[in-house]
Amino acid sequence: MTERSTTQTDAGPAGDPTRIETPLGSFHALRDGDVVRVRNIRYARADRFAAPSPVAPDPAESAPLQHVRYACPQPPSPADQVYGPQLRDVEPTEDCLRLSITRPAETDGALPVLVWVHGGAYVSGAGDLAGYDPTVLVREHGVLVVNVTYRLGALGFFSDGGSDDVAAAVEAGRPANLGLLDLLAALRWVRDHVHAFGGDPDQVTLVGQSAGADAIAHLLGADDADGLFSRAILQSPPLGVRGGRAEVHAGLVEAAGPLDPTGTVDDVLAAQQRAMAAVAGMNDRAGMPFAPEYGRAPLPSEEEFLATWRRRAPGLELMVTWTSQEGETFVQLDPRGRALRDKPVVGRLLAWFVCRKVTDTLFRTGCKAFAKDMADAGAAVVAAELTTRPVDAPMGATHAVELGLLFPNPDRWAEAPVIGPAGARTLVEAGRDLRAAWAEFARTGRLAADRVGTGPGWTGELRVTRRS
Repeated sequence: MTERSTTQTDAGPAGDPTRIETPLGSFHALRDGDVVRVRNIRYARADRFAAPSPVAPDPAESAPLQHVRYACPQPPSPADQVYGPQLRDVEPTEDCLRLSITRPAETDGALPVLVWVHGGAYVSGAGDLAGYDPTVLVREHGVLVVNVTYRLGALGFFSDGGSDDVAAAVEAGRPANLGLLDLLAALRWVRDHVHAFGGDPDQVTLVGQSAGADAIAHLLGADDADGLFSRAILQSPPLGVRGGRAEVHAGLVEAAGPLDPTGTVDDVLAAQQRAMAAVAGMNDRAGMPFAPEYGRAPLPSEEEFLATWRRRAPGLELMVTWTSQEGETFVQLDPRGRALRDKPVVGRLLAWFVCRKVTDTLFRTGCKAFAKDMADAGAAVVAAELTTRPVDAPMGATHAVELGLLFPNPDRWAEAPVIGPAGARTLVEAGRDLRAAWAEFARTGRLAADRVGTGPGWTGELRVTRRS
């Protein structure tokens, strides 16, 4: 694959227009120094509430799309008060089954491929956001990164309680797990086409955080996922709330009411918000009400899922991480948590106990159990706790704080209270060791060091608790 510059007509913040030549044709792209990006390649099409249908890459489609960020339509996210305005300058569209490829401008041989699966509780976010810009990671380590956007919320994870038969679930009613089916379609696209862009389809590592990591955990047990990847990095998967969702799902279906596949997207989003409000506080699963459903394509039943994980484990290389203060974000986002912290004398101590409980219940305990199960079944597993955080950060080593180190976009992360202007100024230097560790794992399946330190303006480390 070669790259050639073109006349600059619309140079934007993401780089200068260029074109790249591939066996599939000439794609419009953006160049940022020694890194190029092809954005918004369609990997599938899907009608509303229908399974995705794969499509071949179309170079002719790439011309007008290089300065556009697409996202699945979604309501405003309360998490913006912690993570900043994630969807600024993003265009919502149901035609969102797109991926973007970032790689060195000049390549020598097939590159390791990292496929980024974004988080957001299955209701918010998109793959190609400013906060997930992999330019620095690609520049430092010569890898190819694929950022995937998939369907969310009521558009991607909300069945109507149809058939329990896995094979029939996509044939009638409103199917479950459409977002997972989207991700499988994207991974098949990577398997079939990434070589044309300089990537190695036999060296694919999935990387995801929060719901993105949870999605990867479910893909490990999904039908037809064999051979699509051999390594995975799961950052803060909320495995403590995996399964046991029948009560929440029933409440969602009742509150949402019928969803017209031909109605407006605003009607769907209004039903989604109505349903989320109805189940709020129902149980600990209600904090992430839209999520994969077992016994619906492409997942086995909940009772069979652990056995499927164990059957798939041999030959896999996995890294699972969590942060030492995951719960701080959720205390901050919950009015009850903020009120607890503000109580005189004992408020901060009580909030600390709640934070610790949330961290253990949603993340630490489930991650350790997952690591043990997969290692015992034959996977090579690294498990580690991140204590890294900006110096004097009010929420400490909280949920998603490491994303700025992995994807250091100082302008974007300066707007996020979880990192802030002081922490954002040194993201590139402070995250150098973490990016090196992630890239090394993608190349070899190993974590080179027991501990990954931070740099100026940051403190903490990566503490390995299991290596097998």
